[in-house]
Amino acid sequence: MEVRFQCSPKEVKGMCTEELRSNFLVQELMKADEIKLVYSHFDRVIVGGVKPVSKTVELPNEAELRAAYFLERRELGIINVSGAGTVVADGVAYELNKLDCLYLGKGTKSVSFSSKSKDDAAHFFLMSTTAHHAYPNTKMAKEESAQVNLGEKATANERTIYKYIHADGIQSCQLVMGVTALKDGSVWNSVPPHTHTRRMEVYFYFDLPEAHRIFHLMGEPQETRHVVMANHEAIISPPWSVHCGPGSTNYTFIWAMAGENYTFTDMDPVAIAEMR
Repeated sequence: MEVRFQCSPKEVKGMCTEELRSNFLVQELMKADEIKLVYSHFDRVIVGGVKPVSKTVELPNEAELRAAYFLERRELGIINVSGAGTVVADGVAYELNKLDCLYLGKGTKSVSFSSKSKDDAAHFFLMSTTAHHAYPNTKMAKEESAQVNLGEKATANERTIYKYIHADGIQSCQLVMGVTALKDGSVWNSVPPHTHTRRMEVYFYFDLPEAHRIFHLMGEPQETRHVVMANHEAIISPPWSVHCGPGSTNYTFIWAMAGENYTFTDMDPVAIAEMR
């Protein structure tokens, strides 16, 4: 498991492209029959991905956690972004189709991932946060999620938001998680721009054609930087940073948050005209 430490706004101001990418961009999350995990010291989250193709892949107990098992002091959110797959948690099998979500609470001892078909393998995105309470393991299908339509064609940000893990949905200690799907012809995400210094966020982009890219904006609102991202890549967004941007076509992304405030609408808007 890769471990990354926090960076301050002062440090980020002077970073070159490669320094930005090495500190915040998470690549190669979906490699066949492997699991990749990155531990970020921003709210001590773990970002991961697993693509089981020809075998079942187990969630490892990484040595850096100093735990009896991975979820001894943690909770875990899982969203499948591709073919049908199965997650087995403490002997209970959960079938996940594309855009289905599974929450696993503190105290779940064994977790494994598999696909229904190696020709259409599941791709599971993982987000784990520290936990103080054991909430029940819960699956939510895409059709069961709270759905909100936002934006307009005129401003290229028409989108549907699917909320899974939040105060009025699947219960958790601090994890908040969902999906945003941009409509055809729309490319801008997270408009209006905002920060929320009470929690950090991770974006995982998918359903982006190979030839296209996301131009993700980050940094303080008056000191923005950009990171060019491809399909199945994630970016760690510090609490002080904006997290928005356009793509060269429409796409879908997972948003996953952790921190002090559990309220989905907690944000400090930034007028587009004030961005620099």
